[in-house]
Amino acid sequence: MFLARIFVSLKTSINDPQGQTIQDALLQLGFNTVRDVRAGKYMEVKLDEHSAELASQRVVEICDKLLANPIIENYHFELERTSEN
Repeated sequence: MFLARIFVSLKTSINDPQGQTIQDALLQLGFNTVRDVRAGKYMEVKLDEHSAELASQRVVEICDKLLANPIIENYHFELERTSEN
């Protein structure tokens, strides 16, 4: 069993209105050292695979087919073996 922690974010060339809204709010709250905010998505997916290589391949497929839009988003993930059955 593996746990994939998946992080999806907009490519740097893509405007991020949600991140800009968050940054504006932080500045209004007095966090004057904030220079940039980029918003994204975080997901955890548990996979019942027998090897890290297979689990990693499956996560790439999942991200490419559903979780990330490759035209405007990047993703990366961390894979951890778990003891759950």
